[in-house]
Amino acid sequence: MSVQDFIKKSILESGAFDQATILEITIGLLTALLAGALIYLVYSKFYVGVIYCRSFAITLVGMTVLTAMVTLAISTNIVISLGMVGALSIVRFRTAVKDPLDLLYLFWAITTGIASGAQMYVLVGAAAIIMILLIALFRKHQLKGRIYIAVIHYTGEETMENVIRSFGKVKYFIKSQTARKDSTEMAVELFFKKYDPLFLERLRAVSGVQDATLIQYNGEYHG
Repeated sequence: MSVQDFIKKSILESGAFDQATILEITIGLLTALLAGALIYLVYSKFYVGVIYCRSFAITLVGMTVLTAMVTLAISTNIVISLGMVGALSIVRFRTAVKDPLDLLYLFWAITTGIASGAQMYVLVGAAAIIMILLIALFRKHQLKGRIYIAVIHYTGEETMENVIRSFGKVKYFIKSQTARKDSTEMAVELFFKKYDPLFLERLRAVSGVQDATLIQYNGEYHG
């Protein structure tokens, strides 16, 4: 017997590609569906971006189920597994991910689908607990302080010092200044431990300030 025949026989007789029963397939897909729904709820609950994308959240559920289906197909048929590897090797995914945290949810959905298809249900549950705790701690840390960008238009040389003085104890960092013929635009990054609703009123009361805009910072600003 040649080496190739020996390897082929070893793989086929190892039991790694035994056909899954209908019950195992049903449990695997159902676990993936429930886990995907959990990921959907966690994403909806802890989303911190500017615009919530419902289609992306629904995609997480579908991706979990489809990944489980692929895993079940690969693990039960060596021919399909080889064909799937060849098919996936020529597919390129170019969907832009706006929030880096979305990658965490994507990989969570994919790995959960793989674990569900491989019937590693304990791993699915343990990973879900760890991920929820991690995201909850991250969210709690974010709520301890908020970062804002203040865009201020003013006139006069002394106005800038008066504006900075009006910040009080708020931590700030001047991101940019743009001088025009009749006014100056200044963008300032501000860190609030607790947001002051009268902050804009103090800015507007400063002599020489024409207008002020306060925008919550979410990482999209590049001043």
